[in-house]
Amino acid sequence: MQRTWDLGLITMRLDESICWVQFNRPDKLNVLSPEMLANLEEALSTCEDSDDVRVVILTGDSRAFVAGNDVRLMADAGVVEGRHISEIVTRAQEKLADLPKPTIAAVAGYALGAGLEIALCCDFRISADNGVFGLPEIKLGVIPGGGGTQRLPRLVGLSVATKMVMLGETITAAEAERVGLVDKVVPLDSLAAEVNAFAGELAQRPPLALWAAKTALRAGTNGSLADGLKLEQAMFCALFGTEDQREGMAAFLEKRKPSFKGR
Repeated sequence: MQRTWDLGLITMRLDESICWVQFNRPDKLNVLSPEMLANLEEALSTCEDSDDVRVVILTGDSRAFVAGNDVRLMADAGVVEGRHISEIVTRAQEKLADLPKPTIAAVAGYALGAGLEIALCCDFRISADNGVFGLPEIKLGVIPGGGGTQRLPRLVGLSVATKMVMLGETITAAEAERVGLVDKVVPLDSLAAEVNAFAGELAQRPPLALWAAKTALRAGTNGSLADGLKLEQAMFCALFGTEDQREGMAAFLEKRKPSFKGR
């Protein structure tokens, strides 16, 4: 099954069960605008509502994943306008972070500011060898406003995150892999194929169990160990009686490959 959508500043391509969501403002290095963020929310809603979509991949082009927010729209903003901008960005990013399906950021070129924050909302990050990562907001007289100061230290540790946020300097893809910011670095001309292959593996896993795992991992690590263990137990028990649980265990006992339906 193949299908494409053009939302304006976002394009979508569904290939089998994998949906590629592409930022499409190449002349501006895919910097975010309110229209693009609205398109992103629409794309994510489409992916969430479609049973045909098993995995979502966010990507840009060879020069930029997303090079941040549009500074021209923020330069003359006051406190009220700044809050409005932050709310628009945060709403789209929270929808991405909470998407009940696996998400992958396929990064080439610049992933800066809000672009890096979008990548941080994904479950996995695979970068081309020309990837450039950073939170340069401090150089503009502000700080990250879309989760950068919160999600980054949870991923790479406080020391690395503090340096990136307070200095506002960029790091290469190789350094991003070393500190745990990205899961894998591949040659630029292999990025799409590598990401698609990894997404294909995820797409073969049971959708309900993936949702339960994502819920337990993300929500559980933000609270106490005791609360996390209770959540894990609840997710574990909820999967029993599903068709996928019966299929997975039957396939194991029958020594065959399972076929999961998301039910």
